[in-house]
Amino acid sequence: MSLRAVDPPLSGCAKSESESEEHTVHVGRAESTGSQMDFNGVIEKIGMTIDGVGVAVIVIGAAYAFVLAAMRLIRREANVYRAFRQQLGQVILLGLELLVAGDIVKTVAAQPTLTSVAILGGIVIIRTFLSFSLEVEVDGRWPWQKRTSLPPADRG
Repeated sequence: MSLRAVDPPLSGCAKSESESEEHTVHVGRAESTGSQMDFNGVIEKIGMTIDGVGVAVIVIGAAYAFVLAAMRLIRREANVYRAFRQQLGQVILLGLELLVAGDIVKTVAAQPTLTSVAILGGIVIIRTFLSFSLEVEVDGRWPWQKRTSLPPADRG
């Protein structure tokens, strides 16, 4: 922020251009505050970028899964719907992981408050529940269960 001050005119005298110079006084914040604001701005942008990548993964991945499913339908392959759901579920899981990472970066790295951490906790719980639900849909088992020899689509 800068303040502009003008010299007061001398009484009874006309002022020349050189006498009417403006003086600028800079009133700034301490350098650490400015760099702190820069750091928080960078962290916020990084978090938003991670969020954007997560959304892009979901949108592009869903479009890709849809195109693959359409191609499989044209070729009259078996289990097109199940393969589409599995691929879409995997894409959504990856996108959700990136969205959670973006939220963590934005909330924890940049001046966390009790309210923002509580909101983040709620978001992480909801997204974790969604991730587990999708994992069960995609793999047919809980993440902590051992894999069986055959995938769920081939078990009959």
